Amino acid sequence: MDPDLTQKSVSFNSARFLISASKLDECPPDYGAEVAFAGRSNAGKSSALNAITVNGKLARTSKTPGRTRLINFFSLNKENMHLVDLPGYGYAKVSRDMKDDWQKHLGHYLNERRCLRGLVLVMDIRHPLTEFDQMMIEWCEHNKLPLMILATKADKLKFGQAKTAMLGIANKLKKYEYVEHLVMFSATSKLGLDECRSVLTNWLETPEEIEG
Repeated sequence: MDPDLTQKSVSFNSARFLISASKLDECPPDYGAEVAFAGRSNAGKSSALNAITVNGKLARTSKTPGRTRLINFFSLNKENMHLVDLPGYGYAKVSRDMKDDWQKHLGHYLNERRCLRGLVLVMDIRHPLTEFDQMMIEWCEHNKLPLMILATKADKLKFGQAKTAMLGIANKLKKYEYVEHLVMFSATSKLGLDECRSVLTNWLETPEEIEG
């Protein structure tokens, strides 16, 4: 069998921790393709990453919001393809100076990382479109970066409630051109998992966007 055939598609369960960076110049070389995950503290970002990669220990989960303070890179089975876990934002018990510093370096990553193909914004379906969520949506729109929103913890609501919540979110997103996907998601029940992986694969494997 041609060994290249085994590399035909991105394998998300191949994800492995690569490196943590506190600032842009500590990140891996800026070529290839990567997709970043952002979300307010305790929105379920780590749980979503673990579900997508079928690795319960890939991204640390914690009941203490804001535990992730570094930009964490995970390598995939295809060369120079990464998933990136961005620092959570919200009510972490850290000093104001530390918050300002980590937001500054996060901004540098988002503004200057050329191999970034798309952003996944993780929001709790019960508490959607927070100030942080709105800021990230506006940033993607301004920078013409494709955005997928995962409305997480959908298993916490009855299906009818979840559908109503999704309709409300969708109505508020109509004016945004670069919100390409809104996915009802549950890391527990795996709802929305296949759709999410399909979008990620499309972003990562778009040939004309991947630099050699």
